Amino acid sequence: MTNTLQSLYASVFQPELLKEIEEIGIEKKVKAGEELIQNGDYVRSMPLLIEGALKISRIDENGNELLLYFLEKGETCAMTLSCCVSHHKSEINAVAETDSTLIMIPIQKMEEWSSTYKSWRNFVFESYHNRLMEVLQAIDNIAFSKLDERLLHYLAEKKKIANSNTLHLTHQEIATDLHSSRVVISRLLKKLENQNRLKIQRNNIELIAM
Repeated sequence: MTNTLQSLYASVFQPELLKEIEEIGIEKKVKAGEELIQNGDYVRSMPLLIEGALKISRIDENGNELLLYFLEKGETCAMTLSCCVSHHKSEINAVAETDSTLIMIPIQKMEEWSSTYKSWRNFVFESYHNRLMEVLQAIDNIAFSKLDERLLHYLAEKKKIANSNTLHLTHQEIATDLHSSRVVISRLLKKLENQNRLKIQRNNIELIAM
């Protein structure tokens, strides 16, 4: 954990803070598809993502899901930060997009480090800003972008996270993430396939020109 932590955060945190994170942080490994946080949970620690990716989404009372953003290594979740500081229940779901490794920081240390380390405060504020921008982009996409544009953006994000042109996705999974229907997504994917931008396979999508 030490080498990975140093490689990701040496330019972000001062050595004293990195040492504290190594001593106090609790390493947690999660498998792809494993739920980390549920809507309504009390959040007692903040995750620093070391490897992998997490999907952050909102789920309404009817079970409809809205994708907010993805977290990748070197990042943390602003929603989690907010819940920790305010002692409120979580209003988001966090699910491992891929096999992931996190360092969990206890809530009391978050508050202590905010007054002790300037680099920690800067990291927290930047995380809030970055996640807010991603949420605003998600809102803009829904409000102003056509579904085919949202689909292209979504596939590009998935490609970046998987680091592969082959995405293990069903049409229903895409429809859920984009708050659409499977029939509509299948039609749009077929259109992209006819344009030679991807190839549809069984439970896989191979990106060709993306």
